[in-house]
Amino acid sequence: MTRRVAILGAGPAGLAAADAALTAGAEVILLDEGERIGGQFWRHHEQLTDRRMQHQHARFAQLRRAVGAATVHCEASVWRVDADRGIRVHALLGPADASGREAITIDADALVIATGAHDRALPVPGWTLPGVITAGAAQALAKRDGATIGARTVVAGSGPFLLPVAEGIALAGGSVVEVVEAAGVGAIARGWGRAPWRLAAVAGKSGELAGYVGGLLRRRTPYRFGQAVTRIHGVGGVEAVTVQRVDARWRPIPGTDRTVECDSVALGHGFTPRLEAAIQAGCDLSTERFVVVDDRQATSVASVFAAGEITGIGGADAALAEGAVAGFAAAGGALDDRRIRGALRARTRMHAFAARLDTHAIRPGWTSWLDDDTIICRCESVTRARLDEYAAASSRAMRLATRAGLGACQGRTCGRTVETLTAAGVDFDRRPVLSSIRIGELARLHHAEHKEQE
Repeated sequence: MTRRVAILGAGPAGLAAADAALTAGAEVILLDEGERIGGQFWRHHEQLTDRRMQHQHARFAQLRRAVGAATVHCEASVWRVDADRGIRVHALLGPADASGREAITIDADALVIATGAHDRALPVPGWTLPGVITAGAAQALAKRDGATIGARTVVAGSGPFLLPVAEGIALAGGSVVEVVEAAGVGAIARGWGRAPWRLAAVAGKSGELAGYVGGLLRRRTPYRFGQAVTRIHGVGGVEAVTVQRVDARWRPIPGTDRTVECDSVALGHGFTPRLEAAIQAGCDLSTERFVVVDDRQATSVASVFAAGEITGIGGADAALAEGAVAGFAAAGGALDDRRIRGALRARTRMHAFAARLDTHAIRPGWTSWLDDDTIICRCESVTRARLDEYAAASSRAMRLATRAGLGACQGRTCGRTVETLTAAGVDFDRRPVLSSIRIGELARLHHAEHKEQE
């Protein structure tokens, strides 16, 4: 009997899962909220001719051809996942702001959750000025539109993702004034220099690194280690930033501040996994708040699998390998099948690479660069001082009093930061409705369900 596999997310992990599940003989239904498949990694526009910004384009083209045998729903807003009595996925098809979206319900034998992650930017005094965007948004502009947010950009934060962001801005015609990395040279040497033989198998990553470093050298772009943007200046837009040296805990060191003139800032301090669907399905999370999976990428819930950044931040190559394993297993394939051996080997190699990323993990001292007027929740303009008033209150009291996390993004941007700054025990990843849905749409769905039961 042919198994039906539903896959949430059409980025690298989801596409690889769909390909592997089809290879194993399953019927595949792939859903993604974007206008087209590819996710955050492959969000380039096909009409852009500069392939240097289209990483692994050949792999994407192969996967795109492969999923032609699947049922693909783009612009699909999955608003509920039920996994307690079989797998059932509820979604609305059409642009998120459109009326009259088509409601679909998918019953499946297995579910692969590959919802990925969004980049996280720590708040900085002045970060709400026009000209400040996340590093991921800067890369998206470059990849998709060949555009930059400004003429002179400071790229700041932590992690190797800053490198392709700086490269993308430069290729799109912008100038990167400097790249500011919070992790110090010592920390990077210890983290990436540990057991270097384990990284020998990921030579492709070394080639990527050499390419990015070469680009910085050609353009004479400074790369500052152990430093952070601690304030952004301007009136109607960005005019300059303050950069300071930080210690191992990311606390600014007094007397080390300097001013860098620029008209835009790209902030990126790592990634936050999109866990809502996995949590709603009942999947167990680790203490680091990633979905727990076994060797088959199976979660704690029967017939539910997970792959990609929601199981641990590891990049596109790790997501591709995990997705292939998850899709093959969800379709009923065994791990000793020769067709999945390559993905298993790639997963082992890329996990060795991903383990080094903790070198760039956020350290607690960053909160000391905030002042009372720093806006934490951008949707509701909630300041640090306002949060401090209710830092010891209950989760409900804090949110009702401050409205932090109750705006349009529902805490997706500020959630982890609010959790850090308060003791309220808030968990913004838990949502009864996974995506925006109109009250009228919900009422129509409720009415239709009752009619079916009559």
